[in-house]
Amino acid sequence: QLTMSLNSSTLLNEENAQGTKRNIECLESLLQTSSSFQDNPLQQLQLASQEVLEKAKKSGRSKCPRCSSSRMFYCYTCFVPVETVPTTEIPTVKLPLKIDIIKHPNETDGKSTAVHAKLLAPDDVTIYKYPCIPEYEEERHEIALIFPGPNSVSVKDIAFHLQKYTKKGVCASDHDCSREPLLKQAKLELEEEKNPNECISRSPSEATSLKKIIFIDSTWNQTNKIITDERLQGLLQIELKTRKTCFWRHQKGKPDTYLSTIEAIYYFLVDYHQEILKESYKGQYDNLLFFFSFMYTLIKDAKCCAGKE
Repeated sequence: QLTMSLNSSTLLNEENAQGTKRNIECLESLLQTSSSFQDNPLQQLQLASQEVLEKAKKSGRSKCPRCSSSRMFYCYTCFVPVETVPTTEIPTVKLPLKIDIIKHPNETDGKSTAVHAKLLAPDDVTIYKYPCIPEYEEERHEIALIFPGPNSVSVKDIAFHLQKYTKKGVCASDHDCSREPLLKQAKLELEEEKNPNECISRSPSEATSLKKIIFIDSTWNQTNKIITDERLQGLLQIELKTRKTCFWRHQKGKPDTYLSTIEAIYYFLVDYHQEILKESYKGQYDNLLFFFSFMYTLIKDAKCCAGKE
């Protein structure tokens, strides 16, 4: 009995030791995964194969098929991939809305991520160089501008506010528009309405009135010139408050919720898909970050090799 007791005790100790070892291994694995995610927060994206970009990186700069300029991966002036990056190997993304990007004339073409959107969703994205932008006067009830500000609303409230624009948001004259911005008019009218029969529905089906989203592509210090343009006054403004940028050129002194252009487009569409369309998000727009995620990893690895991090 004593022998059996000793053997049982030995086995129990061995099992405990093995169990502790397994727990340590699991913890180490979890910590490694967590560390890896922090190193690359974009790793969970469902992306097309980036092998074509790996090959292009190894072969170096190549010619733009249109202007013959020497570029890496794509031409940021012609909005096309270079010769070493076949268009057939670049994913295309179908968007639920049209997107206009208004680019500041002083924004450096090679530093802008707006071109990513045009490359990856060519049928749904148009890039304008300020001051050459469309007149949005007749479309205010179906357009929103992504820009943080005192009158900005969240994505989930788009349908609610746009219905107000459709109902009373069209100005009777240019004089009225210059006197009161449409968003302010909508808020004042909403406060004045007391009749419950005129209550505005938040039904997701009404989000179909939203047809286009406008993004401003510039440094944050340059946005004032564009955002104060009279052609953009009165548009519903949307703010993305919950996302943090991964952009390697993040501007000093600005909060990390100020996103690069392609990040803003991507995160808006994810929120729109979930909050407005009320559909489960399964990576439908992840490939909008096809170039961005690759460059993020490339630059981060380069910094690590240089001993900067």
